[in-house]
Amino acid sequence: MEDAYARSITEVLDFFGVDPGKGLSDSQVALHSKIYGKNVLPEETRTPFWKLVLKQFDDLLVKILIAAAAVSLVLALINGETGLAAFLEPFVILLILAANAAVGVITETNAEKALEELRAYQADIATVLRNGCFSILPATELVPGDIVEVSVGCKVPADMRMIEMLSNQLRVDQAILTGESCSVEKELESTIATNAVYQDKTNIIFSGTVVVVGRARAVVVGVGANTAMGNIRDSMLRTDDEATPLKKKLDEFGTFLAKVIAGICILVWIVNIGHFRDPSHGGFLRGAIHYFKIAVALAVAAIPEGLPAVVTTCLALGTKRMARLNAIVRSLPSVETLGCTTVICSDKTGTLTTNMMSVSKICAVHSVHRGPTIAEYSVSGTSYAPEGMIFGSSGLQIEFPAQLPCLLHIAMCSAVCNESILQYNPDRGIYEKIGESTEVALRVLAEKVGLPGFDSMPSALHMLTKHERASYCNQYWESQFKKVSVLEFSRDRKMMSVLCSRKQTKIMFSKGAPESIVSRCSNILCNDDGSTVPLSVAVRDELESRFHSFAGKETLRCLSLAFKQMPIGQQTLSFEDEKDLTFIGLVGMLDPPREEVRNAMLSCMTAGIRVIVVTGDNKSTAESLCNKIGAFDHLEDFAGRSYTASEFEELPALQQTLALQRMALFTRVEPSHKRMLVEALQHQNEVVAMTGDGVNDAPALKKADIGIAMGSGTAVAKSASDMVLADDNFASIVAAVAEGRAIYNNTKQFIRYMISSNIGEVVCIFVAAVLGIPDTLAPVQLLWVNLVTDGLPAIAIGFNKQDSDVMKVKPRKVNEAVVSGWLFFRYLVIGAYVGLATVAGFVWWFVYSDTGPKLPYKELMNFDSCSTRETTYPCSIFDDRHPSTVSMTVLVVVEMFNALNNLSENQSLLVIPPWSNLWLVASIVLTMLLHILILYVHPLSILFSVTPLSWAEWKVVLYLSFPVIIIDEILKFFSRNSTGLRLGLRFRRPDLLPKRELRDK
Repeated sequence: MEDAYARSITEVLDFFGVDPGKGLSDSQVALHSKIYGKNVLPEETRTPFWKLVLKQFDDLLVKILIAAAAVSLVLALINGETGLAAFLEPFVILLILAANAAVGVITETNAEKALEELRAYQADIATVLRNGCFSILPATELVPGDIVEVSVGCKVPADMRMIEMLSNQLRVDQAILTGESCSVEKELESTIATNAVYQDKTNIIFSGTVVVVGRARAVVVGVGANTAMGNIRDSMLRTDDEATPLKKKLDEFGTFLAKVIAGICILVWIVNIGHFRDPSHGGFLRGAIHYFKIAVALAVAAIPEGLPAVVTTCLALGTKRMARLNAIVRSLPSVETLGCTTVICSDKTGTLTTNMMSVSKICAVHSVHRGPTIAEYSVSGTSYAPEGMIFGSSGLQIEFPAQLPCLLHIAMCSAVCNESILQYNPDRGIYEKIGESTEVALRVLAEKVGLPGFDSMPSALHMLTKHERASYCNQYWESQFKKVSVLEFSRDRKMMSVLCSRKQTKIMFSKGAPESIVSRCSNILCNDDGSTVPLSVAVRDELESRFHSFAGKETLRCLSLAFKQMPIGQQTLSFEDEKDLTFIGLVGMLDPPREEVRNAMLSCMTAGIRVIVVTGDNKSTAESLCNKIGAFDHLEDFAGRSYTASEFEELPALQQTLALQRMALFTRVEPSHKRMLVEALQHQNEVVAMTGDGVNDAPALKKADIGIAMGSGTAVAKSASDMVLADDNFASIVAAVAEGRAIYNNTKQFIRYMISSNIGEVVCIFVAAVLGIPDTLAPVQLLWVNLVTDGLPAIAIGFNKQDSDVMKVKPRKVNEAVVSGWLFFRYLVIGAYVGLATVAGFVWWFVYSDTGPKLPYKELMNFDSCSTRETTYPCSIFDDRHPSTVSMTVLVVVEMFNALNNLSENQSLLVIPPWSNLWLVASIVLTMLLHILILYVHPLSILFSVTPLSWAEWKVVLYLSFPVIIIDEILKFFSRNSTGLRLGLRFRRPDLLPKRELRDK
């Protein structure tokens, strides 16, 4: 029943045909079960494992690699190759792809856990009226129309419409659903609000929420998927995971690279059509196959096989560093996404605040005889821990608060006129509440005030165990004042009273709304001497002024406390007794902001990141909090910056777009609004981070570019998120953003390094094919270079130090190409040199080496026809392994020097020396040792078609390799100076890599 909140009790009962005194009959239960289904969240259809695996290979570069591996295997078999040589290359390629697929499958499997965790918020049992009798049944058996009774501590088993109040009031904690910091009072009357959100449906108690005060009966109106929790589940199912900015840019780059590779491969094959009939190939078909094999080798050379593995490794290293900052990353790509976050949509309750009500202000009458009349105290401590101090109006700490009469009586009243429980949870290491959060705040205040008569009171309390300390003072007062009778809170009185006996005396303590308590007071307790004096009109006006200041300007939730001496023999209380009270004091409480949030907010602004506070609380409370944390000190007021969900939805489309660009606060929201906000910001090309801790936050966390859950939050929120803040500290997000930016910078560096290296390999094969000289490198040698030589230094580049100004620059644009413009030109120049140096090493051995044949260059170009004409040298010379070994070694060494170039994008090696990244130095040393190993260890040298080199050959390798440092230093010089900037602008438009809109509009 969708509109039960707007219907009267009679209409709802008639709709389901249920008698409130008897409940449903067995036949009605069976019928309703068929119509509405069971009270369980249905199992979602899981993606089959084989589909998850295949999805990981749905990438153009991956498909090209698989095709290259298959073709390589087929050609090897056609040529009669057997054993390890035929299978090594395809096997290694497939091994890499399998490893990357495994990481992807694990990540996607984790994402489905959020939906499973949602079931934990369903109640297990319910007290149900059927056939005129109450019985306790499994909550899964509930059907719409069932009459259910709920009381304090009950988890609500389904969405239900209130029909009967069995106590003075019913209050429900629905923070996990709406994010409200205080419990919500429920009522029987129907709601007339249009476009009602969950907060407006005050006659509905929602599935998964918890009753904290009172007892009532309600009729079930929604079960399973048709509940508020079911709506959250559906919203999560409708949410598709967004690809991260880096993933999108790599995909674009992959598509671009695939087209270039295909073009070059076809070009190389076509250029050599004239050589297909060369006698050395043994026929046209074999010649075509030979050059097709060269084209495949070119594809292998062009594709950075190690790139996905290196990106994954670098992000994994970043997650370890972020874990030390209390940011636990659940999804690797989100590390990089943090770096380009432009908007953080922060949940208020539990994220910017502690989600623990605490007393922050106390107001009492100091004296009516001498000024000042009113004494105001502030209280420190922002959690349920009984740790904090009380300060006077001058800001000085009150060392022994219990020695002041008003504070002492406030502690007594807070402890005795209270039905909540404060306890220590050793498993979680925190103090927890049972009952109403405002009452627990009073219990914590009583602990902070302490007990009278002990000069060593504060230090003595510190000697207790945490379990004993939780309620030590409260238990003392409860043992002193034995409860005799209780008048529960009611909406008309707006107060609660408790009759207690102590040492042959009777005393009544009362607490309630200030206007209710003060109007019933005729006396006041003075704080200077403990005397009781009549309450004058002037003092009453002063108290009302302070109350309006607390409630209005500071938006504190206020309670007044009072007491009254009662006749010795009295055993019960009546409403008539609640008059002629003695006023004790006024307390103001709030869900306090976290102390470190202010600086974190300022850091976000410096880094160009906008913060939007999103909450289910009302507008004034949220605006007050934003003023307290100093997040919006730069705003004169909230006009045009603060909207409720209803106000925003009523705006025309154009004004909504403008409002999104200026919004700083979004209030009275429910789960669907949070998800809508994320989507709207994403349509404006913002990169959105969403923080939250409740079940209500899960759909938005899943939809956001990066979802950030609190460590103390619900399991649902954590499972739907990309990152979890272990310390619940908003400030940790700022540290994580800085780390994300540094990781992206390093990622760009090693991507450029690998691309320039691969360009070198392509140039090497292409130039050799165009010149008509023998193959400079075998496919297995290319694979070794791509995996080992490129891979280890690329990973080490991920350890480059973070720039000092990383959080002083604006977020990068999401459509910023990973490699574009002037930088692409730079690495094209470097790549061209790498390729030409590799070919030069090959030609040098044939033409100039003392140990080589010293052939004329023309003979080298006509090696194909060697067997058909007379020569002064044996044709077997072209099968010698020395030239390809020199080429491979030049390629390895030149790439090691190129790795040093990537310590910084623009800074010279004279400014940032190699030893600034010892990991890179170590990777270069290890790579060279591995290369020497395959050169000088016999089985490996045969496998990789290489041979040991002489010292003379090593010197030539070094001569050909070192100039890459000089070339890049010149290019860096231009980058740092105006000439480089002009060239940069010239090359930046149009980008050499494709650009496309990030999201379909």
